Amino acid sequence: MENVLRPLIVIGGSVLLTLALGWATDRLLRKADERHGETPLWGLLRRGRVAYQLVLCAALLRGSYDAAKLLEEHRVGIGRTLTLVLIGSTAWLVIRIAAAIVETSYSRYARAQSDPARVRRVRTQVELIMRVVAAVVGVVAAASMLLTFPAMRAAGASLLASAGILGIVAGVAAQSTLSNLFAGLQIAFGDMVRIGDTVVVDGEWGTVEEITLTFLTVRTWDERRITMPVSYFTSKPFENWSRGTPQMTGIVYWHLDHTAPVEAMRERLRDILRECPAWDGRDYGVAVTDATPNTLQVRALVTAKDASDIWTVRVTVREQMIRWLCAEHPYALPRVNTADAMLPPSRRPPDGESAAGEPHDGAPRTDGSRTGDPRDRPSRDGASHDGVSRGRALRHTPEPPRPGHG
Repeated sequence: MENVLRPLIVIGGSVLLTLALGWATDRLLRKADERHGETPLWGLLRRGRVAYQLVLCAALLRGSYDAAKLLEEHRVGIGRTLTLVLIGSTAWLVIRIAAAIVETSYSRYARAQSDPARVRRVRTQVELIMRVVAAVVGVVAAASMLLTFPAMRAAGASLLASAGILGIVAGVAAQSTLSNLFAGLQIAFGDMVRIGDTVVVDGEWGTVEEITLTFLTVRTWDERRITMPVSYFTSKPFENWSRGTPQMTGIVYWHLDHTAPVEAMRERLRDILRECPAWDGRDYGVAVTDATPNTLQVRALVTAKDASDIWTVRVTVREQMIRWLCAEHPYALPRVNTADAMLPPSRRPPDGESAAGEPHDGAPRTDGSRTGDPRDRPSRDGASHDGVSRGRALRHTPEPPRPGHG
């Protein structure tokens, strides 16, 4: 009877004690979270209650297993399994606690800081610090698990003896990985690029969404994700539109006819920007920046508070200005010019004479006729240009009677 009751008492008591302690701890954390709503620490610590209960249960079972005298022939295997579970759950709990502390510190800093650029920089550093902590805790936990096996202890001694050779081999084999690792640390603490920054890499415009120790993810404007090694940002140039102040200046170009009403376009641009909520009101302007034989290049300059708003302002100005030109000034749109070329003053004919040396615009000819109305000019068959009937009348006029014919 004792052989049955003892295991039940030991195992059942460990489980019940774990549940009781976990419930009590969770209640205390919940009350603390309700009293101190200004900090998320207690609410974040409650996320680790599963790991906490697992640590308690594994520790109690590992400590009382010898007294339970259950499955004596498998005592070593069960004891080692409980030890592995205890090490793994302890690592999980440590990571949860570290994440709660770091996240609480970041939240306090974000509320106290008014500069979005500094907040994004600290956010990037916090993310990478947590990844480093998780990696270190995971490596230590895995090493501790391996050291519970006697065979691994001997292997560890031999590895330490040949650590120099293994270090060289590992360094050569993991050269790219190590370079990305150090590049990630350089990005985190060098303030080169941060989570939430607007960047242009390889001609793609997007926002930095995630930074790890080995890669960086950029979310483009069309919801695509570009994953790049972090070493790219330490070895190649890229555009960071969020460095310094987020305010930006945008440019819109039009190619118009030489007769385009530039002054009226300045007034129209002012009216368009006043109705555009994305314009920050800092500056605007219209200028002719280039001229070709066929068109003028007109540039509009606009401003906005960030990269997203500057895109909205640019497309709005471009669309509404073209619509206004089409409706009010269609002659300003580019076209193919087929008019006669204007001669320089030194080669122009005198007044009343065309370029071919003939009178023009109604000027009198030497024979007394005028060139103003083409209908007055005789055709080859003697008819005028005002219709066929006149020519036919001339051709069918009856001849006068000849002498001798009555």
